[in-house]
Formats: sequence, structure tokens, C-alpha cells
Amino acid sequence: MVPPPRDTGPQPPKVPAYAQQARASQPGPWGQSKQTPSELSRLRPVKPGAVPGATLWAVLATGLLSALLLGDGIGLNLLFVAAPAALAAWFAARGASRRLRPWTAVWAVGGLALLAVPALRDAGWPTLLAIVSAFALGSLALHGSRSWLGVFLGSLGLLTSVAESLGWGVRGIRDRMAGSRGRWGVVFRSAVVAVVLLIVFGALFASADAAFADVLGSLMPDVSIGDSPWRFFLGVVGLVGALAAAYTAAAPVRWDGLTVRPGKARGRLEWALPLVVLNLLFAAFLAIQLTVLLGGYDKVMAETDLSYSQYAREGFWQLLWATLLTLLVIALALRWAPRGGARDRTLVRGVLGTLCLLTLVVVASALRRMDLYVDAYGLTRLRISVAAVELWLGVVLVLIMAAGVFGAKMLPRAVAASAAVGVLVFGLISPDGLIAEQNVDRYNRHRSIDIAYLRGLSADAVPALDTLPEPLRSCALEEIQRSLRDSDEPWYATSWGEARARDILGDWDPGYRTRDCRGLGAGDNGSDRGDVDDPYDPYDPY
Repeated sequence: MVPPPRDTGPQPPKVPAYAQQARASQPGPWGQSKQTPSELSRLRPVKPGAVPGATLWAVLATGLLSALLLGDGIGLNLLFVAAPAALAAWFAARGASRRLRPWTAVWAVGGLALLAVPALRDAGWPTLLAIVSAFALGSLALHGSRSWLGVFLGSLGLLTSVAESLGWGVRGIRDRMAGSRGRWGVVFRSAVVAVVLLIVFGALFASADAAFADVLGSLMPDVSIGDSPWRFFLGVVGLVGALAAAYTAAAPVRWDGLTVRPGKARGRLEWALPLVVLNLLFAAFLAIQLTVLLGGYDKVMAETDLSYSQYAREGFWQLLWATLLTLLVIALALRWAPRGGARDRTLVRGVLGTLCLLTLVVVASALRRMDLYVDAYGLTRLRISVAAVELWLGVVLVLIMAAGVFGAKMLPRAVAASAAVGVLVFGLISPDGLIAEQNVDRYNRHRSIDIAYLRGLSADAVPALDTLPEPLRSCALEEIQRSLRDSDEPWYATSWGEARARDILGDWDPGYRTRDCRGLGAGDNGSDRGDVDDPYDPYDPY
């Protein structure tokens, strides 16, 4: 027989469930919720442990190198700064027992490879694109996302770790200072003595030998009082960025936890009929394009009353938009595709595969039109950029077709990797150098060139522009030579393209050769190619 429970006094009244939920959702003393976790905390299920000592040293090295090197410009110094930041993330991930996965290595190596573009090219626009892409790949390496939404948010997710990483770093420093005050004092005194010895004996050796002084001056950063606030800001950015990377490596946000519900499956007829009609429209358009590509330009231009340049220029932009809209149609079609069984899968693959294949021919037609336009009026930065985008869209279509055959598990990461490879190749081929080479070759063939545009290119264009005859050569290189003379960037902030341009030009002075540069080679709108009535400037962005 079970004895009755003893009376322990009055019991507090039971709180109903709805009241417990209301109490949990009430704000605390500082306005935040008491128990309800945020969406970000749900996606970051674990908190990192103590900061490894190697991580703290690597973060400190990143901050110091950022302050000393990045204030002079962009070049090889980005790799010097990224190396300790990557080591900080590596030590933090190892401390959290995270394993190195293949895709993590791919993103990390790709990000470091993209940082080689600023070290090789002087042009600012591919350099900026490479730096942004390197940041995105580094963030992906730390998060390891797989889904479409995860890859997109993971490329920016490093920014969500900045605030929490600061407290993590402060706690790590405080714990180490409290437990080893004597050892830190020894390290500090040793560092001070080493710095004093370097300054004293370095100054003596520099005053004793001019060659040693030149070498020492080229290796040491030129730090002045005037730019101290800017360097301090760069140091803080580097330190905080490396700390955020280490925090993310130890406790990544699982962006794949955010899912998008698939759309309502449609019936076969409702889903397939619009796409079949679109495929027929594509086929009819491409049939006409085939006759044009086989030599029917004269007939088409006579019937449409368009000039050679208008036909090439106007068609490219419409076909570029058609490619972009087709990718949107494919994404929406997959969202609402029928999902009844094997027959539905065969229908989806057949209809969308045909659409992708026809769109690939549209991409080829657009690139052919751009080739005609460039041959008539020369290559520019905008033209090479949009042509590169169109080419990458074609690669995406090929990846979509491959996913239809082999499965779409790796498609989000494959598209992201193709974009990174495209940016890397775009920077390595030297767009400004390619523009200069094409325009110089066009001048040799047609005696048509726009010096006013070419003189605004970067130092990457010097090898090609140096082959022009006078006075075109001097007029094209005058602005570049002036900028090189006014620049006093140290070796670690100088690109290989700029160094090569200095070797080619040396102390060359254009002098009197640039007196008649105004209007030289300008105003050529392709009249030598039979386009007298074309009112467009040949180097107009559109």
C-alpha cells in the first residue's frame, strides 16, 4: 500500500500554458525576449569554446599587417593579409573539431586565387570584382552551405558573426591575461628589446651602406603621422574581419536550415503547354538566325532597313535579356513542375532540356552579334563585360542540363564555382590589355582607332599601345605615363601590370609629340565600313 504524500505546505498556483507562453515572450529589462531564441541562434546551434592561442596571434598579425600594408594601395599585400586570417580560421576550426571537407578546400583555394588578380593587374574594375568574389568564397568556405538559399546567404554570412566575435575575442584575451600575467610580461619585454635592437642596428647599417639603406627602405612600410587614422581604421577592419572569420569557423551558421517550400504541383497540360509554345517560338527565331549566320546579312538588312552596326548592336541586348528571362522561366517552371512519378520527371526533363538547348543557341547568336559589333567599332570595357556575362549564362545553362541528367544536388555549388572561375579568368586575361590589343589590331587592318578612349585605360594596356606608330603612341600613353610618374607605391602595393609598364616606358617623355592629340583618331563612327548614316558614337556604352 502506497503511503499518502506528506503535506509540505501551500503549493504555488499552477500557471496555464497560454500564460507561460505570454510570460516567455515578454521583453526583459533591456527590451530583448527572455526565452524565445532568435532565428540566427537557431541556425547557429553551438557556441564556440575558448579562443585558441594560435587564433589570437593570427588575428593580431592580420590587424598589424592590415595597418602597415593596406594603406599604400592594393597589390600583393592582400595575400599577405589574407594568409594569417586564413590561419586564424584554421586554428579555430581545428579547436572546434571541424573537419576539412572537399568543398571547403575548393572555396578556400579559390578565394586565395582570386586575391592574385590585384597582384597581377593594374585595372581597378576586375580587381574590385575579384576582391568581392574572394570575400564571398571565403564566407562560403566557413559556412559550408549546399542549397540555393544557403549558398546565397553563406556568401554574405560572415557579416553576421562580427558582433558576437568581439565578445568571444575579449573573453579569450581576458582569460589568458588572468592566468599567465608573468608569461605575458616576459613576452612584452622581449618584444620591446627586439624592436629596440632592430631600430638601433638597422639605423647603423643603413647609414654605413647606401645599398643596404635602399633595400631596407623598400622593404619597410612608409608610415607617416598624417595617415595614422586611416591606417588605424584598416588595422581595426583587418583584426575584426579575422576574428569574425575565426568565430564562424568555430561555430558556423547553418544557412541550409532555411528552406523554401516548393510550389504547388501543376497538371501536365497546364504546366507543359506554355513551355512548349515558348520552345516553338525559340525554334522559329533560331531558324531565321541560321539563315543569317549562313550569309543572309544583306537580305535581312535590306528588308529591315537597319545598318550593319544597328543590326549587331540592337540584337545583342535583346538576346541578353532573353537569356536572363529564360533562366527565370526555368526556375519558376521547376517550382511548379508536376511531381507525380517517372512520367512527370521525363516530361519535365524533356521540355526544360529542349528550352535550355535552344537558349544555348540564342547565347551563341548574341555572342556572334557582339563579335560583329566589336569588329566594326572596337572593343570597350562594357562590351567585353556583357559578353563575358553572356558567356557565363551559357555555362549556367549547360550546368542545368547536366543536373537534369545526373541530379541537381551539386547544382547550387557548381553555379557558384563557375561564377568564381569566370571572375578569376576575367581578371587573369587582363581586360584592359585585351581591349588595347583588339583596337590596335583593328587599326592595323582598317586604320580606324579612338585614341580618346584608349588613353583612359590602365597600365595593363601599355604593351599593346606601345606598338602604335607616332604620334598615336605618344597620345595614347601620355596619361598612363603621367600617372606612373606621380605614383610612389611600394613594391607590395604595386601590381605586375604596373611594374611591366614601368619597364617598357622607363623615363620616356612624350614631349612635343602630344601637341596635336586633340581630335586625333576620334570621331570615327565606322564610316570606313559603310555606316555613314549611323548616328551613334562608336565608343558609346550602348
